[in-house]
Amino acid sequence: MSRPTVFVVDDDPAVRDSLTLLLEGESMAVEAFASAEAFLAVCRTAPQCCAIVDIRMPAMDGLQLQAELLQRDIRLPLIFLTGHGDIPMSVRAIKAGAVDFLVKPITAADLIKSVEAAVLESEKISARVEESQSTADRMRNLTEREREVMTLAVEGLANKEIARRLGISHRTVEIHKARVMHKMDASSLIELARMLKAYELTAT
Repeated sequence: MSRPTVFVVDDDPAVRDSLTLLLEGESMAVEAFASAEAFLAVCRTAPQCCAIVDIRMPAMDGLQLQAELLQRDIRLPLIFLTGHGDIPMSVRAIKAGAVDFLVKPITAADLIKSVEAAVLESEKISARVEESQSTADRMRNLTEREREVMTLAVEGLANKEIARRLGISHRTVEIHKARVMHKMDASSLIELARMLKAYELTAT
């Protein structure tokens, strides 16, 4: 099993060194960066990874880095660690999706607990993205008419209503619906609706 990877983004070399020492002592891989720009140049997302980010850094600060990651659709769990935080700043960070907002001083145990939660979140994100990609692949196999029937079916319309809306026979709706369920590998309309909802949330 691969080790979790933690990216440390902080302009203070002492902080980078201390965090690296602490995290490596917990069997985690660490990659440290002195600036947000340096991190963005190589940033990637993968299962079992997260980033510990300072708020106040020269040029691009931590919140700007968070915004840039969102802009690039890089779904990486962030933990903000700062000695200069305030409530509005923490609210902004959490609303934008940060896993935690920690203000120094903080115990090693609390930091590790936060990192473990962030790594778990990264695994959930990866699973959602993988499921979304699988759903997208299946949807590409649907005909335009099958997509129309699927959309109306998951909205809760009965076969007769779908037939009326699309100007086709009730039997034709049944055939299209059966093909949709087979191609999407869904055992029920409820499962199909859940798959599509998860796909929409991940795609946005």
